[in-house]
Amino acid sequence: MRVVFRVDASLAIGTGHVIRCLTLAKVLRENGANIDFICRQHEGNFINKIRSDGFNVFELSYSKESKVDDKLSHSHWLGATQQKDAKDSIAVLGTSKTDWLVVDHYAIDEDWQQVLKPYYCKLMVIDDLADRKHQCDLLLDQNLFENMSIRYLHNTPSQCVKLLGPEYALLQPEYAELRKEVTPRTLPIKRLLVFFGGVDHYNITELTLDVVNKMPASFETIDVVLSTNSLHYDVIKRHIANYPNIHLHSDLPTLAPLMARADLSIGAGGSTNWERFCLGLPSIVVTLANNQVLVNQCLKKMGLIELVGDVSTITRNLIYFSIKKILFRGDLQGWSESCLSTCLGNGCMLVSDVMFEICDSVMLKDVKHENP
Repeated sequence: MRVVFRVDASLAIGTGHVIRCLTLAKVLRENGANIDFICRQHEGNFINKIRSDGFNVFELSYSKESKVDDKLSHSHWLGATQQKDAKDSIAVLGTSKTDWLVVDHYAIDEDWQQVLKPYYCKLMVIDDLADRKHQCDLLLDQNLFENMSIRYLHNTPSQCVKLLGPEYALLQPEYAELRKEVTPRTLPIKRLLVFFGGVDHYNITELTLDVVNKMPASFETIDVVLSTNSLHYDVIKRHIANYPNIHLHSDLPTLAPLMARADLSIGAGGSTNWERFCLGLPSIVVTLANNQVLVNQCLKKMGLIELVGDVSTITRNLIYFSIKKILFRGDLQGWSESCLSTCLGNGCMLVSDVMFEICDSVMLKDVKHENP
């Protein structure tokens, strides 16, 4: 089975889309699939990371002067018009159909998908927004909403298979493994994890550390995760130089061990939510993009996160009082147990199994058609 991923990372997009596609790609490869990636050369791309994990990457050129569409709210993320991106992708795919084309991109909708239709047998879309139409055979949305069952009702074909909810979250296998060892968190809270994404474009890490450093003796250990590619890496490194209890970690293969050891996390409200849930880690969340707002409001309503607010309105006082509130929270164990029950960590295996099953059923139909 051949699988091609169309996904990007950039300073605007972040790295989460590529990371979850890489995680699924590794499971598919372990089960015998041949994998390729198609990525545009955005500033802050993760192409070298994909290659370092042993995958072939076809690169699409990028220029800041390139024309983009304005049809979708995230059209500017593509770095080209959908028509141009489709043409570039076709040039990569060649004449033979790929078994699966997997698209994880907020700037791509049914217009692009229809043009590519002759070049794939089955199309899988990974989405979080439900804000555009797809012509796909399989849709994955790993988020948790109260209306998940009807969320894509009018945005996908009737025959589309939908995998909805954290049950299908694309987590690295380390999470399911470490989950067996973690216990629900209890007071006192000794170890804090700070992670606002690989590049932390808004430098919320420094703002958080400013607050935490003014809370003497609150934490025995503070783990900070930030990529060396971040524009703020050197600033943070200097910031923590005089604090022996603060440790900076960069370019880690997985956050699972740090999450398993932590008692509390403060970070972004993206796909890291599901990683924290899988390991029962209570978290204070700041939303960094519009697409994170609604899902995190739902998670707050369900009692699964402490939502500080959005990056556009965040202040030191908001962070301070959110942390202070949790340091004395009496229901920490119950909160942690609720997180643990939300995501089991085996989503990649479930998704991989579905993809192989659909592919096998297509092959069986083709054999029957050839041999009536």
